[in-house]
Amino acid sequence: MKTLLIVWHSVTGGTRQMAESAAACGEPGIAVRLLRAAEAGPDDVLAADGYIFATPENLAAMAGAMKDFFDRTYYPSLDRLNGRPYATMVCAGSDGHNAARQIARIATGWRLRPVAGPLIVCTRAQTPEAIAAPKIVPPTDLARCRDLGAVLAAGLAEGIF
Repeated sequence: MKTLLIVWHSVTGGTRQMAESAAACGEPGIAVRLLRAAEAGPDDVLAADGYIFATPENLAAMAGAMKDFFDRTYYPSLDRLNGRPYATMVCAGSDGHNAARQIARIATGWRLRPVAGPLIVCTRAQTPEAIAAPKIVPPTDLARCRDLGAVLAAGLAEGIF
């Protein structure tokens, strides 16, 4: 059985909702592991066949907890993941592209293969109150996240990736 690992971090709930939607892909023959960034380690990365990395964008960067995940797993996994598929999801207040670029650079170092462009959900949270408030991701965006999970899972199941 192949494994899709979804590593995520969330404070206000938006990215968590996105990750959970991607995990609901329900592809036969695929085990989906949904792990918080703080809980995921090198063994989890090495045991997976494909990845979704989900992060909020904080101050135009990936969340510190996601950076910590990559810091802890990068070197133990280097040269051992070559060619495996990945995708990125970002929950952002206004843009999200820089967080996606940061993850793409790390994935390039790992020699992962992107199978989709970054999926960015923009909450338009711009005030301190809106930024700190719990997020509700719209159903249309959650469907996009579920579709991304399904694409990765189906590609793994069919041997495309």
